[in-house]
Amino acid sequence: MPPPRKDADVPDWITLPVDPRLLRGALDVERTERGIVPHRLPAWVREQYPDPYLCRAEAQASGVRLAFRTRATAIDLDVLPTKTVFKGAPPPPEGLYDLLVDGRPAGGVSVSGGNVLTVDLVTQSESVHPGPPVTVRFTGLPPDEKDIEIWLPQTEAVELIALRTDAPVEAAPDHGRRVWLHHGSSISHGTTAGSPTTTWPALAAGLGGVELVNLGLSGNALLDPFTARVLRDTPADLISVKLGINVVNADLMRLRAFAPAVHGFLDTVREGHPTTPLLVVSPVLCPVQEDTPGPLLPDFGGGKVRFRALGDPAERAEGKLTLRVVRDELARIAAQRAAGDPNLYYLDGRSLYGEADAAELPLPDGLHPDPAGHRRIGERFAALVLADGGPFAVEGG
Repeated sequence: MPPPRKDADVPDWITLPVDPRLLRGALDVERTERGIVPHRLPAWVREQYPDPYLCRAEAQASGVRLAFRTRATAIDLDVLPTKTVFKGAPPPPEGLYDLLVDGRPAGGVSVSGGNVLTVDLVTQSESVHPGPPVTVRFTGLPPDEKDIEIWLPQTEAVELIALRTDAPVEAAPDHGRRVWLHHGSSISHGTTAGSPTTTWPALAAGLGGVELVNLGLSGNALLDPFTARVLRDTPADLISVKLGINVVNADLMRLRAFAPAVHGFLDTVREGHPTTPLLVVSPVLCPVQEDTPGPLLPDFGGGKVRFRALGDPAERAEGKLTLRVVRDELARIAAQRAAGDPNLYYLDGRSLYGEADAAELPLPDGLHPDPAGHRRIGERFAALVLADGGPFAVEGG
């Protein structure tokens, strides 16, 4: 990494290790020889089920940010990112570090360097090419006291090594915003969003004035009991779970197993949050799997990634799941439970992204929305769920 600058306009640097108390959106912190690595699932989950795909997804810092108060006009953050590339696919863009000043966007910085993790999407095998740490640099900030947030790249794991500023920092104050805990698939993770603050959950959180904890786990919204226990044990004022599409993608279970698994998942969440507003969200429209069961596999023909479903629509009669089947079942389960749980709600994912949206903003790879699609989903969620009249609206608001 570069040494601290000796600029004439930045005469005195304050260098300190990154304090875990400055982190938001992380549920665990791993200490390393150089610094810390934020995680979105606790260590006990990673030890209980050390699946490479799950561990890769939870380590990617979607929704994780540094939040502090300072008069600094210049900020350096030394990091060691781990970028993920997929064998046979075009290289992804460099991860962005988004800056918010007093809650308003103030630019983003991308950096080259760090480790490169190469993944074979078919076999899920991995190889790592080590790289050097790099420095993320923000300058020209206003000299008055302000709240700073640095959002980490949503598709990269990031080791935080050191923070340098030209004025002291302290943890950002608690502004009293409600904590929204969200779990979902790669769309919630934001793997195809333009930046960490423009994933649809981050956009919705900003519009709704809530603090986001994003447990969107690419490929891993699979009704796992350990994920339900994490949701149960994490403090939150609002909880949403966007379920179904990964179960269909992976051809993980049949209809007979799906309904009890959903009930068990929700039962576990309710053990820790018996009266917290809890929203069940079904999948957004995904034409490739509306009526065709999985498994879903990538196709790299023509230098572009497209996903295709390998199942046969006729297999629905045998209990195989499609998105239509999943939505019907989630709506039935939610209605059944809501009869005795007045704080449980249901949202059809097609109200966030449906047929008209797919015609206007088609899914580029057949599975994931582009940045404009993320914005539409985030704005719709904020309007339908967080605004007045929605299930997460402020009482009396």
